[in-house]
Amino acid sequence: MIQVDDQLERRIRKPVDALRCVVSCAWIFVLAVAAVAASATTNGVETDIVGASRRLPHALLVIAPAVTLFALLVLPAGLAISQLFRRQVRRLVEAVATGLLAGVVAEIANILLRDQAASRLYYAIIMSRPDNPHIDALDPYLAGLVAYATMIGLTGRTAWRNALGLAVGVYAVVQLAALHTTVLSILITLLAGRAIGLAVRYAAGSVSQRPPGLAIARALSGADLSVTAISRVQAPTAGAAGSRQYTAATNDGSQLDVVVFDRDQQAAGTFYGLYRWVRVQGQVARGTPLSVDRALERRALLSYATQDAGVPTPRLRSVVRVGPDAGVLAYQHCAGTTLTQRDTECTDEELDCVWDTVTRLHERHVAHRGLTGEHILFTPDGQVMLLDPGDGDVAASDLQRRLDLAQLIVELALHVGPERSALLAVKKVGGKELGNVLPLLQPVALVRSTRHALRHRRDVLPAVRKELLAAVPGEEVTAVRLERIRARTLVTLVATVAAVYLLAGELAQASLGKVLGSADWRWGIAALALSAVTYAGAALSVSGFVAEPLGFVRTVLVQVASSFVTLVTPAAVGGVALNVRYLQRRKIPAPVAAASIAVSQVAALALHILLLTICGAIAGSGSGSPIKPPTWAYFVVAGLLVLAGAVLAIPAGRHLVRARLAPTFAQVVPRLLEVAQHPRKLAEGFGGALLLSVSYIACLSTCIAAFGGSVPIAKVGFVYLTGSALGSIIPTPGGLGAVEAALTAGLTAAGVPGAVAVSAVLLFRLITFWLPVPLGYVSLNYLERRHALLPGFRCRLAGRWTLPSQCRAARGVRSRMTLSGANCWLAQRAAISACRAR
Repeated sequence: MIQVDDQLERRIRKPVDALRCVVSCAWIFVLAVAAVAASATTNGVETDIVGASRRLPHALLVIAPAVTLFALLVLPAGLAISQLFRRQVRRLVEAVATGLLAGVVAEIANILLRDQAASRLYYAIIMSRPDNPHIDALDPYLAGLVAYATMIGLTGRTAWRNALGLAVGVYAVVQLAALHTTVLSILITLLAGRAIGLAVRYAAGSVSQRPPGLAIARALSGADLSVTAISRVQAPTAGAAGSRQYTAATNDGSQLDVVVFDRDQQAAGTFYGLYRWVRVQGQVARGTPLSVDRALERRALLSYATQDAGVPTPRLRSVVRVGPDAGVLAYQHCAGTTLTQRDTECTDEELDCVWDTVTRLHERHVAHRGLTGEHILFTPDGQVMLLDPGDGDVAASDLQRRLDLAQLIVELALHVGPERSALLAVKKVGGKELGNVLPLLQPVALVRSTRHALRHRRDVLPAVRKELLAAVPGEEVTAVRLERIRARTLVTLVATVAAVYLLAGELAQASLGKVLGSADWRWGIAALALSAVTYAGAALSVSGFVAEPLGFVRTVLVQVASSFVTLVTPAAVGGVALNVRYLQRRKIPAPVAAASIAVSQVAALALHILLLTICGAIAGSGSGSPIKPPTWAYFVVAGLLVLAGAVLAIPAGRHLVRARLAPTFAQVVPRLLEVAQHPRKLAEGFGGALLLSVSYIACLSTCIAAFGGSVPIAKVGFVYLTGSALGSIIPTPGGLGAVEAALTAGLTAAGVPGAVAVSAVLLFRLITFWLPVPLGYVSLNYLERRHALLPGFRCRLAGRWTLPSQCRAARGVRSRMTLSGANCWLAQRAAISACRAR
């Protein structure tokens, strides 16, 4: 008699349903993009398919519609009767409701696609012109049928699946031959119905078919393990995400830790694994097995490899299958206390033992890859045992083993303190090897639970780095980039794509050649002169907040070179770094140089806000028509205000804002007080910032005049200052796309005709953004040849210009640059950009 204590879930969510739903939605997106971008190709394919369908026998084309219609009506009824015989009434009700939901969603989509805003997508899907009769883009009944069948589930029911596939295929051919639909319409309809069915099935859950505890115990008993009792354990012991854990007792009095991998959880962790694979390098990201067999094989292999290395780990007693849907791993239970459970602090001998155990594992080229406090067990006999090595690597590379060491150092620092962990690492690893491990002390290289703990103890990782750096005297620590793509880079990429789309829309309204041909070039020459004045203003703004004398001409060339750097960096970021490096070459210490540029940026921001207020007040009180922003602008402003209010209402948000701004004022105020002792320098700095903004406003006004437009200068100033602020917030190179869209919308709201507004903005951006780029490249090369910049400003990485990302000069300093308004908030974060050149 086997005692069983099990709590099986009646309904479960299958991760594979969510994965398939996302894949279906992705295919819908791909087809929609293909329909819009390659309409000629899709029309050709459509013509070929329709032509082929019309060559079918006439009798078949006459009989097929009635037969397929009858089949599509009978099949759902047959499936319903089958579900009733199986006594799955709840699933049948859910399937009917899901089918109705899919039909309603398809009908709503048809209504939305007929709207003028979606007309391009609509005509691309139906492959027709606006003068042709309208047909539905999606088939509501077909979408509902697919969702209904998906909700019921046809896995293992081959006859029903084949019948439904045949009926839908014939129905599609008949509809294509009658020109009632298109290939894209059918494909998108099928995918939409499947996506809705999978989404509802995942949300509502499916009936569990997992083997119960009794079946697991009997399977283990058949593998020479006489199980007498088995009990479900809620907290994971030696398992992985998506698995079930049990404890079992045998006839000989021993205990087993049982891990069950169910087929319905085979895609658990896929989204997170895919995210890690996209974000970090291949050897850093750990792959997730997508099948039960692979999961069993991998964990068994790592368990045997760990034992063969002479490292204490729970012995794998048995690997068995429980029916077709589950696999079981049974480990010998080991008594002890994990590092996380320790109430008392670990002794030096115990920590030495932990390091010796991990070192012994690495000597056999095996990496654990999960050295957290839950996986380090102290046994009563004084041994250290490593639990759950199943996520590790055999034939581990040097990088994978060093990642293990980095994880161990940080994990021990969380439990015993950074100083003890660092001292132990120096003792066990040595200075030379530490130089290779130190660059890997990055959150992205650590285990998920460790990263979560570091968010609550932000001082631990910098303290460990500081201690280890002090222990590696004279060793050059080479930066290692573990990320394929950073979150900021991804946001910048998405924003750039959106900006290019917006810019393409503007170019579609006004050809650049026509813009240049229709402009009055007397005003164009004046705009060029005003654009040149902006560089003089920028140079004065920089030199005015630097106590040391700077050459005016060379400082102007630095500002011109910034126009090239801005092309490959978000607005204001590259220019700030370039100015800091210029000041460093002038023998100004890095902290002082960063503080000077920070003061310059803060002063420019203050003037920006002041001018925006003045222009807004004058524009609003004038006798002419007031500025009427588009409706979406109100929603954007309201959203920003709500977001700011929400951040300030939460203690964590206020702490974050205070943490970001406090270093800025701590750096800016002393430098500002020092410059204030020289009124001439102060006037030079503020005057340069004022000249910069006024010149840009005058340049935009001149570009409007070049096309015969006339707008009060206050309105132009308000539009420019608002548009440049929005452009600085959007993380695209030079605010590309965002500035154009904001300025065009602003000028239109100010009363400028749409065509004139688009033309004026394109001319303005051509003069102030694109034309200076080649001159900036020449200036940058000239300054580098003349050694006017600190060496190493630009480096070649992956075929593009980029800023250096790591430097020992910035060790231990947490800093960042945050954009705001037309300029950027420069906190201590700017000092890092300066120091990275060293």
